[in-house]
Amino acid sequence: MTLTSFGPANLIKRSAETHPLTWRLRDDGEPVWLDEYQAKDGYAAARKAFADMAQDDIVQTVKDAGLKGRGGAGFPTGVKWGLMPKDESMNIRYLLCNADEMEPNTWKDRMLMEQLPHLLIEGMLISARALKTYRGYIFLRGEYTTAAVHLRRAVEEAKAAGLLGKNILGSGFDFELFVHTGAGRYICGEETALINSLEGRRANPRSKPPFPAAVGVWGKPTCVNNVETLCNVPAIIGNGVDWYKSLAREGSEDHGTKLMGFSGKVKNPGLWELPFGVTARELFEDYAGGMRDGFKLKCWQPGGAGTGFLLPEHLDAQMYAGGIAKVGTRMGTGLAMAVDDSVNMVSLLRNMEQFFARESCGFCTPCRDGLPWSVKLLMAIENGEGQPGDIETLLGLVGFLGPGKTFCAHAPGAVEPLGSAIKYFRPEFEAGIAQAKPGVPPLARPIVIGA
Repeated sequence: MTLTSFGPANLIKRSAETHPLTWRLRDDGEPVWLDEYQAKDGYAAARKAFADMAQDDIVQTVKDAGLKGRGGAGFPTGVKWGLMPKDESMNIRYLLCNADEMEPNTWKDRMLMEQLPHLLIEGMLISARALKTYRGYIFLRGEYTTAAVHLRRAVEEAKAAGLLGKNILGSGFDFELFVHTGAGRYICGEETALINSLEGRRANPRSKPPFPAAVGVWGKPTCVNNVETLCNVPAIIGNGVDWYKSLAREGSEDHGTKLMGFSGKVKNPGLWELPFGVTARELFEDYAGGMRDGFKLKCWQPGGAGTGFLLPEHLDAQMYAGGIAKVGTRMGTGLAMAVDDSVNMVSLLRNMEQFFARESCGFCTPCRDGLPWSVKLLMAIENGEGQPGDIETLLGLVGFLGPGKTFCAHAPGAVEPLGSAIKYFRPEFEAGIAQAKPGVPPLARPIVIGA
C-alpha cells in the first residue's frame, strides 16, 4: 500500500484552490524541503498572520471557517482555541501537536509528516502566534522513525531561516518547537494521557475539568491539536473563510477537505484529499477501485478500528460527521477499511478487542476488566466453545462500556465495532455457541445486570 495513491485523482488536477493539503506533494513521494516549500507559497500564510493580523483575529478566522479536529473527535478548533486564557500575565503556555497516530487502518498524519513536514510547522507557527504559546511539541508515535527524521530536519531548516526561535519575522514573537517521540501506547492519542506521557508520567487520562486549556503541561495553559487539523490552518489564513467553506460538497455540515482512504482487499488502496460530503461509494468505487477480483464486500468501517461496521448498502452515505452518523456510527479518522466475504467476523472482532484490551491504561474498572472479558468470550465463540448467553453478555458489555460509562473514550470506541458486528452478523456468533456438555463447568462469565 502506498501512502499517497491518486487513482481517478490523476484525472483531476490537484491545485492550491481545491487541494490545500496535498497540492504541494511531489510525484516521486520525496519530502518537500524548505526551498521547494517556499517556492510553492510556503510560509506566505505565516507572514500574512504575523504582519497583517492581530492574534485574536487569527483565532476568530479559524472559528468562522468551521475547522474541526481531524483526529476523530471533530471538536471545533476555533472554539478550543478560544478556551485558552486571555490573561496576558499567564505568559507560559504550550501548543502540542498530537502525532501519536496509532488508530488501526489510519496513516494520514504519517503522509503529511513524512512528505510535507513544513506544512505542519507552518500550521503550528500560525497557531502559536494566535494562542500566544512560546513553546511547542510534536508528540510523535515512536514507530514513525522516518517522520521523526524529516520533522527534525525541517525544524532545523525553519530555525536557520528565522521562522522558529527568537524574534520570528522581526515580530518580537518567540516560538521554540521540539519533536518528542513517544514510547508506543495507543492511549496517548487521548490528549491528557499525551500530556502525562510528555511530562514523564504514566500515560493515564486525567480527570476533566480542569481542561488542558486551563491546566495542561506542567500545570500551564495548553492546547492540543491533531496533525491534519494544524495543517489546515495555513490555507484558511491564506485564502479566507468563504473559500474554505466553499470546498465541501453540498449537503455537508463540515467544511473544507479531508484526507480519506480505503484499505483492505480493494484494487487501489490509498489515501486521497477529498471534499467533505463525498459519498463513501465514490471513495470506494471510483478511488479505491472496488474489491479485487474474486472478493466481495461484506462490510466496512468508515474511520478506523474504533468505528462501527456498516454494510454495502450504506455506501451512499456522505463522508462527513453527520452523514455517517445517519447510518449509525462515527466518521472517525475518515480512513475506511473494507472487509471481504472470506473474513469471519468473530475472528476479526477477537483480534480487534485483543488490541484494545492490551492498549487500555487500566485506570478504570469497566475498561480494565470489561475488554479482557470480551476477548475471553470471543475466543470461546471462535473455538466453538461458547455458552448459551454469551452473545447477550457481550451486548451487555457493549452497554456497560459505552459513552459516559468509562473514564475516557477508549472503551466506548473499542466496543462500538463489537456491537455493530453482532447487530449485522449475529448468525456468525451463534455458530460458535456449543451446548454445555454434562459434567463440564462453563467458562467464568461476568454478571451482567439488566442485560
